[in-house]
Amino acid sequence: MAPSTPVRHAWRVLLGLLAITGVLFGINSLGVYVFQASSWAPSLALDLQGGTQIILQAQTTDGADPNKDQLDQAVSIIRQRVDASGVGEADVATEGGKNIVVQIPGEADEATRQRIQSSAQLQLRAVLFTGSPATSFVGEDGQNTPYPTPDPSLQATPTASPTSGSDTSWITPALQAQFLAYDCANPTNNPAQAPVDQPLITCSEDGSIKYILGPVELDGTDISNATNGQEQNTGQWAVNLVFNDQGTETFGKISQRLYGAQAPLNQFAFVLDGTVLSAPSMNGIIVDGRPSITGSFTQESSKALADQLKYGALPLSFTVVSSDTVSATLGSQQLQVGLIAGLIGLGLVAVYSLIVYRALGTVIIASLGVMAVLTYVLLCILAWRMGFRLSLAGVAGLIVTIGFTADSFIVYFERIRDELRDGKSITAAVEDGWARAKRTIYISKSINILAAVVLYILADATVKGFAFTLGLTTAIDILIFILFTHPVMQLLARTRFFGSGHPLSGMDPEALGAVYRGRAQFRAPAAAVSGRANRSRGEAQRRQTIAERKRAELAAAQGSTRPTKEGDD
Repeated sequence: MAPSTPVRHAWRVLLGLLAITGVLFGINSLGVYVFQASSWAPSLALDLQGGTQIILQAQTTDGADPNKDQLDQAVSIIRQRVDASGVGEADVATEGGKNIVVQIPGEADEATRQRIQSSAQLQLRAVLFTGSPATSFVGEDGQNTPYPTPDPSLQATPTASPTSGSDTSWITPALQAQFLAYDCANPTNNPAQAPVDQPLITCSEDGSIKYILGPVELDGTDISNATNGQEQNTGQWAVNLVFNDQGTETFGKISQRLYGAQAPLNQFAFVLDGTVLSAPSMNGIIVDGRPSITGSFTQESSKALADQLKYGALPLSFTVVSSDTVSATLGSQQLQVGLIAGLIGLGLVAVYSLIVYRALGTVIIASLGVMAVLTYVLLCILAWRMGFRLSLAGVAGLIVTIGFTADSFIVYFERIRDELRDGKSITAAVEDGWARAKRTIYISKSINILAAVVLYILADATVKGFAFTLGLTTAIDILIFILFTHPVMQLLARTRFFGSGHPLSGMDPEALGAVYRGRAQFRAPAAAVSGRANRSRGEAQRRQTIAERKRAELAAAQGSTRPTKEGDD
């Protein structure tokens, strides 16, 4: 005899769940064995495995502490940079009045360190003069003689007031002497920054060219977007900038001034933290505010720079006070405590399920087991693809979800039992109980997911792990409820043990105190009842809804007031 439609449906759903599980394991296997970028263990956050700590100290022109708004803005920008590098569960916070502490789980690579440590203060300055990076000249004796330290008595003020950032009047005798003595090979001995309204002496990124640049005419705050890509003509990697309205207008005027001028006055320099990234010639008037920075970029370096510029220039300059590898703040001991707490929670749920629901409790235990497997492999995949790291707050979210998941089963099984008390068969009770329970469960889980999303958006970074795992496991709970728990119940309802209502099955109609033989038909009272029947009747009365009690009272009242037929004694 062919199996019934619910049975075929149940098997199809279970096979679908098996296929989903296989796909997830296959994806992670590709990450582990093919791409060698994933692992069979979830990545742990800083509080569980330790990591890298970088302390940045703000530098101001007058040496005073920066204000709170400047530090908060810098924290926000640095956090965006770290997130853009794919590092999850990083902690960026202020310390004292001028320090920012960045904590990254695991060992930070050099690219991530550069993202954090670079202040990315982009400045656009016109080129006034270029020369060799040599800091010595050949004397009369044929020996290399270093250029002397500039004489402080040299004239440092322009004789004529400069009219633009490209005016060579900026080059004074004192500035010329400083230019000759500037050492590109040892930039730490040179001033890295200059006032924005004064010329700057600096070198190219590779130290091959020395520059005198005019005052700042644009900076990183005028950039609204930055992306990396390859130039169509040359195939070189470039950083493509998009200026805001004010930047577009200013850059258009600069391009009009520089276009057609003699070299090097037709050049403009993109200066990042005092170093010239690129000093291209102005080959046209650019009025759309979309210039490009080209140079010796690779795909990775161009993306890193684009991310730095996209997320804004820091409002302050920073120096690295320390960059150390730190041990776990909570460590493996706290991880073990969290795992033990989770196992205790699972054990209590299992014991409660077996006591209250008897053999039905095995369905709860099996569902929790399947959910644990899917959650585990998803955490591994998310660690690979999104950089997610499991923190102690995330472990707490996993433990809390055990209780939320048990709620689904309780609602479902109690609905089934209600249908059994209504006098329905076990197979019908499973189907009707599902129809009545799923709406309640969907609404409950939707609220849980909404709360997790709001918490993730509004909460501090240390709490985001809790919100993320709570939302993830709640979504998995719904999936397990649909693809595993209900199909398994459909199959079990058709077995001899559960289908016959065995006392240990948890679905014994008599033990549940069924009060109906059919819809709205009460069981006729017996002249003598056993103690078990009394307990069943009491259980039935306790579990009746208000509507059922009123209906029973009305039926009893109608029976007691039924008129006596003629001829009755």
